[in-house]
Amino acid sequence: MGYISDVSRYFNRSLLVSVIVIAVSTFNYGFDNQAFATTQAMDAFSKQFGTYDRATGTYELNSVWLSLFNSLNYIGFVVGVIVGSFISSRFGRCKCMFIMSLYALITATIAVTSNTKDQIMVARILNYVYVGIELSVVPVFQSEIVPAPVRGLIVGTYQLSLTLGGVVINAVCFGTSHLEGNRSWRIPLGLFYIIPTLIASSVLLIPESPRWLLQRNRADEAKASLQKLRQGAFTEEEINNEYRELEFALETAVEQGKFVELFQGKNLKRTLIVIAMNFFQQATGQAFSSQYGGVYVRTLKIFNPILFTLMNSTIGFYVIIATLLFSDKLGRRKILMFSSVVMTAALLTMAGLGLKEPVSVPREKGIIALIIIFSSGFSSGWGPLTYVVVTEITSPRLRDHTSRVGFATNVCLNFAVNFSVPYLVLKTQVGLGSKVGFIFGAISLLSLVFTYFCVPECKGKTLEQVDWLFNNNVKLRHFGDTDASGMLDGNIFDDVKASTYKGNTSSLVKKV
Repeated sequence: MGYISDVSRYFNRSLLVSVIVIAVSTFNYGFDNQAFATTQAMDAFSKQFGTYDRATGTYELNSVWLSLFNSLNYIGFVVGVIVGSFISSRFGRCKCMFIMSLYALITATIAVTSNTKDQIMVARILNYVYVGIELSVVPVFQSEIVPAPVRGLIVGTYQLSLTLGGVVINAVCFGTSHLEGNRSWRIPLGLFYIIPTLIASSVLLIPESPRWLLQRNRADEAKASLQKLRQGAFTEEEINNEYRELEFALETAVEQGKFVELFQGKNLKRTLIVIAMNFFQQATGQAFSSQYGGVYVRTLKIFNPILFTLMNSTIGFYVIIATLLFSDKLGRRKILMFSSVVMTAALLTMAGLGLKEPVSVPREKGIIALIIIFSSGFSSGWGPLTYVVVTEITSPRLRDHTSRVGFATNVCLNFAVNFSVPYLVLKTQVGLGSKVGFIFGAISLLSLVFTYFCVPECKGKTLEQVDWLFNNNVKLRHFGDTDASGMLDGNIFDDVKASTYKGNTSSLVKKV
């Protein structure tokens, strides 16, 4: 109760409703992500869209088509990220979410009425345009409206909501998998209507991002929006100080908001961190568990693949909750490094179990358990905290440009991994099976090294304070030790420069 009361003091009714509405929108990503991942393991889905195998007497999905089905959707994803960031930048966060919700109702209709392989393929590609728009706006919107002490908790709910949506849809799929005929997979796809309808009817009622409004030179509206999001939870002095920080960051920014500035001067470091964070989130192989876990378990024929996906997503959901509760206390770096260690250990051990062939049933059971451990490791850090880190280290005037580049990288890597996994894993192709863990495990180990040397600790700092630390050349590994709360005072500038030069910023803690 102490932790809940400590966190709740940062929220008034307006902010609480806003973060709930924004987080709920991500349910549909979880619905889509897991609905297709789970239904493709259903016999009825295979019968409708697969081909009959006389040797086995069953309907099977062609491995080439399966690769395309689980990878071409990322064409829609990257289009959505790019289009969504432009809409969000031009028309605002709320209107962007309203537009994407109306669009999602159209794609849901195409999906649920599918009768051919081509239609279900197109439906998934088009629906991922919606998912891409959502990725471009939701984490940014969340990071812009919440107070610094709870930013890790709230921005991380992007992954939490996605996972919860997956739990719900997997539970539905588990129930409908026992139904005869196409109802077993059409009913889960029919749930795609629910969330867009709720968001379209409510998102225009919440306050717009004060940071976006201020960038559009709508100062009065920005201050009014900040008042709505803070009044009652913060004093007038605290609200005014936060607004002054917003103004100060924009007034002192050297950037003009041009795309090319992402790769110039001090912004290059930030851009590379954002790209690397998104790279490691996908390149460590989460798609093997989330997208192909059910299909792979089905090939082993020793465990119910639908029950596996339900277990996997449920465990992941609770792990993410635990992660978010500690993210603003322990910080991003420690949790990310722990996540990397768990993923590396699970992947390499899983790969080792598959070395000796044929793989015995006990070792196959061990592989299944390690897939879940790997997924839990991902959920304990790289899953939710990637969105936290990449949205808090960007320059105010380049935030939309940076998210466009970073999340486009995320989608491209997601595509590459999803396209590659069936060829690497399935026996009809390369046939690595669980030995694919050697590839992803090595990348996970690199993510540990990257986090230690390159990820700054930004817990408890406002977005403007993080921007100020970058602009004043504070070393990345010293961000967590540096108190930037006095950024509006001129004298702290010399203190930070001197302390950074000596390689010690801890002396600045609590100094201002």
